[in-house]
Amino acid sequence: MSTAPNPDQRSNPRPPVDRKLAPWQLRLHEIIFEADTPAGKLFDILLIFAIFMSVITVMLDSVAGIRAQYGGALYIIEWFFTILFSVEYLLRIVSLGNPARYARSFYGLVDFISVLPTYLSLLVPGSQYLMTIRVLRLLRIFRILKLAQYLNETEILIKALRASFRKIAIFLFAVMTMVLIFGSLLYLIEGGESGFTSIGISCYWAITTLTTVGYGDISPQSPLGRAVASIIMVMGYGVIAVPTGIVTAELVAPITGKVSTQACPVCGAEKHSYDARYCKSCGSELNPD
Repeated sequence: MSTAPNPDQRSNPRPPVDRKLAPWQLRLHEIIFEADTPAGKLFDILLIFAIFMSVITVMLDSVAGIRAQYGGALYIIEWFFTILFSVEYLLRIVSLGNPARYARSFYGLVDFISVLPTYLSLLVPGSQYLMTIRVLRLLRIFRILKLAQYLNETEILIKALRASFRKIAIFLFAVMTMVLIFGSLLYLIEGGESGFTSIGISCYWAITTLTTVGYGDISPQSPLGRAVASIIMVMGYGVIAVPTGIVTAELVAPITGKVSTQACPVCGAEKHSYDARYCKSCGSELNPD
C-alpha cells in the first residue's frame, strides 16, 4: 500500500543538485561566495582592492600626457588585471553546481563584461580602428559594478528604491505635466523674440528652471514672463525635496528579515535568511556536507 505524498513536498519541491561537488569545490565556493569566514573576508578585500586599482588604471590611461609617458606600463597592468579577473570568473564557474545559472545572472554578466573588452581589442587591428579600441577599453569601467555584491548596505538601498519607485514615478509624472504647462505658457507669453522659439525649447527652459539648474541661455524678458518664472523657481525647491523625502522615509523604515552571506553552492544565489536550509532560488540544500 503506497503512502500519500506529503502536501509540503508537493507544494515546495526541491530539485536535486545538478552535479556533486567535490570537497575542494565546496571549500572554493565558501571562499569566493561567502564573507563570514576569514578566508572569504580576505578574498573580498583583495578583490575590492583589485577592482579599484583596475578602474584607476583605466582613468590614468585616459589622460593623454600619462598615456604618452607610461602607456606601456599601463598596458601591462591592464592585462594583469584582465587575467586576474578572468581567473576569478573561471573559479566562480568551477565552484558551482549549476554554473549556467550564475553566468546568466546580473553579477555573472558583469564579471564577463569586465574582462571581455580587453580581449576584443586584440581582434581590432590597424590604426584606423583606434577609436573603436578606445570605446571597448572604456567598457572596463563596468568593473566598478562588481563592488555592489560585496557591500551589505546595497541590499538596504535597493529595497528602499524599489519601495519608492511607484511614488517617485507618480511624482515625476506630475513634474513633467507642470513642465509642459509652464513651457507652453512661456511660449505664448515670450515668443521667439526672447528665444522661446517652440514649445520644446520652452519645456527645456522649464526643466532647467524647475530643477534650479538655471543655465541662463534662455530667460524671459517680459514682466509677466518673469513673474511666471519666479513661481517656477519657488516650486523647484519642492521638486528637489519630495523624492528625497520619499527615499529617506523608506531607508529609515524598519527592514525585517536579516540575511546572511551564505551563497547557494549550485546556482550562486545570495541573500538567504540565517536559518535557511535550502536555496530560495533553486531549492538546493545550502549545506550539503
